[in-house]
Amino acid sequence: MSVWGTVRPRITSLREAMDKHLADASRGELLRDGLRIAIVGRPNAGKSSLLNLLAGRDAAIVSSTPGTTRDVVEVILDLGGVRCTLLDTAGVREEMEEGVNDIEVEGMKSARRAARDAHIIVGVVDASDYERGLDAVKELIGCGDEYSLEMESSSVKSDNVIYVLNKLDLVDANEASAISKLSSDSSFGISCTTSEGVDNFLTSLTDEALSMVSNDDGTQNTALLSVEGTEGAVITRARHRRHVESASEALARFEQLSGQGYMALDMAAEELRLAASELGRITGAIDVEDILDKLFSDFCIGK
Repeated sequence: MSVWGTVRPRITSLREAMDKHLADASRGELLRDGLRIAIVGRPNAGKSSLLNLLAGRDAAIVSSTPGTTRDVVEVILDLGGVRCTLLDTAGVREEMEEGVNDIEVEGMKSARRAARDAHIIVGVVDASDYERGLDAVKELIGCGDEYSLEMESSSVKSDNVIYVLNKLDLVDANEASAISKLSSDSSFGISCTTSEGVDNFLTSLTDEALSMVSNDDGTQNTALLSVEGTEGAVITRARHRRHVESASEALARFEQLSGQGYMALDMAAEELRLAASELGRITGAIDVEDILDKLFSDFCIGK
């Protein structure tokens, strides 16, 4: 049984390495597929203006008429090396409000779906109507009184919501202080017209995107983060993740069986074969017989 004295520590080290990669919060998949950032809020809050400002072009129609944006407008943006899809969504308001029609209602449904599937939400609030605007954003992301059950499956956490108080150029200094009422560290006052505060907001948005795909444990200065810090996030496909999980489980069973004496020897070897098979589904065919021949070259199972 001396063979286990050499093999078991190496198997344990391998399993621990697998578990570390599995605990990366799917960062590999996010790095490969990119992040989805939904811009939400009430009509005329400045969502399309913000999208155009970040995109550097007129990607969405801007109008003072409520309900101009009906479909979700997508723009690809690079934030610190992270591929991000910005989503400009229809303004959300009460369906009973004056001027709301069936088409706008469908647009609001699309906005809710976009928010549900987003990794980061940017809630845009009109500085001159911040109370209704803030309530609309909170209701949309499931933090208001009208909590939506479908938001339970959302990938968005409360700390992945950034509030933007727009149109500061239209209010006086006293009214601009309303941003303090948002009561959030992730709140920014901006003006899409004058570009006031946009740089600070964009820096924070970039830091948030980088933190979601990096291996930062929360202690690193966000200014030092980059996609180079994602070296450990090697699992880039959900299928690969499932196979690594199965391989790790097989290795855990091996560790347990290898300590149960000679009678469990063949079962422990079978767990190694299963683990090798799962990994082979990722890297390509593995000759299991070669692995077992090498492992038991000095050990006879039949004796």
